[in-house]
Order: sequence, then structure tokens, then C-alpha cells
Amino acid sequence: MGTRKYRRKYYDFFSHFYDAFIALHSRDQSGELRKFLVQQAKLKPGDIALDICTGTGSVLPNLHEHVGAEGLVVGLDFSHGMLRAARDRWGHKSPQICYIEADVAHLPFGDNFLEGVTCSHAFYELKGDTQERALREIGRILKKGKPFLMMEHDVPDNPVIKFLFYLRIYFMGSGKAMEILGREQVVFQKYFAQVQRICTPSGGSKIFICRK
Repeated sequence: MGTRKYRRKYYDFFSHFYDAFIALHSRDQSGELRKFLVQQAKLKPGDIALDICTGTGSVLPNLHEHVGAEGLVVGLDFSHGMLRAARDRWGHKSPQICYIEADVAHLPFGDNFLEGVTCSHAFYELKGDTQERALREIGRILKKGKPFLMMEHDVPDNPVIKFLFYLRIYFMGSGKAMEILGREQVVFQKYFAQVQRICTPSGGSKIFICRK
């Protein structure tokens, strides 16, 4: 079985446990971090927003609250299982939320098309040159001055959770995660004119706000 098929099967299976796993790492049982992430995007009614590597779609309803019925929210993931879980959770909420199965290295949108792109607790899992290709694609599809927001875990202090954090990266074979860990700002500055790092209220995660 090819690596890509293996990763898809892994995420299809992981979709059943994903939300609990992320909440453990981020200390965010109530989902307040996702609200905080979306607030930083400064989206307006009528905007079009994309959540890449959307997983079970936890960010999607928060994006929808900001863009409203006049706007559109897209959840994108390469895992059919994750998207199925997202549709089961949020598909009945609004017709302004849609789901696309696609690769972040080849985003199916035109140039300068979107007002905002988010990525929550998934960027470290992008392998090989997928990180660089995804960043180029995000820069291509965003309108001038509009934000890409990446939220990821800080390295946990708790030894058990720290072990799970590194196990997640090791198990997915994401050597790129180890290369970028602690150097995110330097990497993002290769693709975006403005890069700002902020801490989340819980202290368990960090957000990078990047603009063209």
C-alpha cells in the first residue's frame, strides 16, 4: 500500500477519536480556542473562508458565524472519513458550509479568491514538500492583505502529553514537523510579507497570522 493510501486510511480511522485527542493536547474541552482563532481572521459577512485539513470540521461553524448567510465556508481535507464526520456534525447546520475532498498542495480555487484561510492543529502533519507547496497555494488563493491563520500545539509541559505530542509526529513520519518546530515564523516569512505570532488564552497552543 502506498504512503498516501496508508495516511488516508489512518485519518479515516482517526476521525473517530480526533476531537478528544485534540482537546487533550490543546486544553480546550469547550472549543474556545477555535472561536479565538476565527476572531483573529476579522472576517466580514459575505466573505469566503477556507479551513484546510479541516478534520471533523470543528472550526467551520465558527467561520460561518462570521461570514453569515451571505458568505461561504469550505472545509477541505484529503480524508473521506474526516469529511464524513464533519458532514455528520455540521452538514445540517447551514447550506453555506460545503466540503471538498482535495490535497492542500493543489487547492481547487482561483487566484486571489478567498478572504481567509485557517488551519487548526494539522499543519505539523503535512509531510515532505507538502508544507511548502501548501503555503504557496495558500498565498496564491488569498486576496491581498487577507490572512492565513495556523494554530498548532506548543510543546506540552506535561510529560505524558508531551510523549503523545511527539508520538503523533513520529507515527505520521513527519520529519518536516521537527524541522519547522520553533522556526515557524522564519519559514512563513518566505511566503508571506507579514507574520505575527500570538499565544492562545489556554497557553497550550500558538497562532501564526500571515498576510501577503
